[in-house]
This record gives sequence, C-alpha cells and structure tokens, in this order.
Amino acid sequence: MALPDELGTLTKAFSGLGVDEKSLIRILGKCHPEQTKSFRKGAPDFFIQDERLFERWDDHRVKLLKHEFMRFKNAVVLWTMHPWERDARLVKEALKKGPQAYGVIVEVACTRSSEELLGARRAYHSLFDHSVEEDVAHHVHGSERKLLVALVSAYRYEGPTVKEDAAKSDAKALANAFKNADKKSLIDDDEVIRVLSTRSKLHLQEVYNYYNKHHNNIDEDLDGDSRLKEAVQCLCVPQKYFSKVLDAALKNDAEKNTKKGLTRVVVTRADVDMKLIKEEFHNLFGDSLSKKIEDTAHGNYKDFLLTLIARRDAN
Repeated sequence: MALPDELGTLTKAFSGLGVDEKSLIRILGKCHPEQTKSFRKGAPDFFIQDERLFERWDDHRVKLLKHEFMRFKNAVVLWTMHPWERDARLVKEALKKGPQAYGVIVEVACTRSSEELLGARRAYHSLFDHSVEEDVAHHVHGSERKLLVALVSAYRYEGPTVKEDAAKSDAKALANAFKNADKKSLIDDDEVIRVLSTRSKLHLQEVYNYYNKHHNNIDEDLDGDSRLKEAVQCLCVPQKYFSKVLDAALKNDAEKNTKKGLTRVVVTRADVDMKLIKEEFHNLFGDSLSKKIEDTAHGNYKDFLLTLIARRDAN
C-alpha cells in the first residue's frame, strides 16, 4: 500500500544536495514491507527492474548517495581544520583530479591574503613533503602551467597605495595582449602573467575598472580562456566569482565536483566575506543564498550550511 505524501518526501530526501536524514529515519522506520515495495516501484529514478521484475538499486544512484551522505561529514571536517591545512588539502585534491579542478588552485592562490597563501604553502610542505610550486609544475601541463606556478608563488603587496599611472599602463598592456591573442595565446603571454601574479589586489581592481571603462568588458574578452577569467575574477571581483560557484553548485543537475563548490565556498568564506557574497548572489540571481540553500540542500548538511552563512549577519 503506497503512502503518496511520504513517498514524495522519501524521493525528495534522496535527491539534491545532501540527504534529509531526519525524514529518512522518520518514514523508513515505520514503513511496512509493502510500503517499502511501493516506494521502490514508485521511484524509477532510484530503482530499476531486471528481466525477472526484481527492483534493485541503480548502481549509479548508490554511488551518488554515498557522496550525499558524506557532504555533512566533509563540511564539518573542513570547517574544523586549520585554514592553512584546509587550503593545502584543497590544492592537493585539485591536482589529483586534473584540469577540470584546477580552478580550485586559482581560487586558493588568488582569494587568500599573502600571509594566508604563504601559510598554505607551508602546510602543504609539511603534509606532503613537496612544495606547492613543485607539484603544480609537475602535474599541470601545457599553457596553464606557467600561470598556475606564478599564482601559487605570489606574495603580493597589501598596502593601500595604488599608482594610477601604473594601473593605466597595465590595463593598456592587457588590452594590447587581447588584440594580439590571435597571434599568441593570452595564457602564454608573459606580460599578462606578470600583471596577474605580481600586482596587489587593489592595483588589479583599479586595472579592472580602468579596462572596463576605457577599453572593453574584460570578462567578455576573457570568455575564451576560462582559467585566466577565473584568475581575474578571483583577484578583482571575488564576491562575483564565489556567487557564480555557489549558483552552479546549487543546481540540481550539477555534477559531483561542481556540487563540492557549495561546501568549499561556505566553509572557507564564512568568516571572511560571506555577507558580501550573499549580497552579490542576490544582485546576480535575484534570490537569497539562504533561501536557495533551504530549497536545495537537505538534513544536517543544510542546517550546518545555513548556520555558517549566518555567522556574521549580526556584525
């Protein structure tokens, strides 16, 4: 005998980001065998029938569920880590996964302060007996290597001084590089890498604004080179970058690595600039981040994320 409302609740509990553990316990704990059978028959997204009409779990769904059950654990573990260890492990994991995850390396290298990045490099050395620079140079191939090694090696000036003439000059240098992009790849351009890996963030924000005002839209000009675009946005408009990562992670059809961005961003930015990220998220997507998480995530994972993003609201 089917329980329509509870079958729907069960299906929702197994879907999306995280698993609604409380609903599973409440419903499954009182289900009779016939009701469980009804759930299997009424959930073709989770169960498939073989030639003997035997309903069995879809193996792919079982793998996904393992990841969903782990999201809460992973969020707690990352939150309680020292930030330097956390960043070192994020970089190591990205190197293991390969090119599709290299954006995480850019994120760590470009959104942390000089001291935080130096700390992450020290933690990496302690944890893995290699330097970050060494492993990035070893694992990353092709045109991305030069950029990523330069970014993880950076130690930027963080004072308030910005020389307007130098910012204008750098904006013009970037504009010239874009004009010549058909002759030489932007990511291979030494001048582009010099500007992005050595200048202070305040300086680069001035470059970003000047370029957009006097040349073109730099984000549009970088559409053909996702890695450079990630670096520019992380350095110049980090709240915009993080908002886009969160939006992509909160889509129901997001792939596994994309979904991980939700945990990573919430945990690493909760005590940094989450209030600004929430404002930018609302500006870009017309919805509050809290509501989006409330509607998409589940169970203890959802509750933990909502707690973290509200930490600085009173300040």
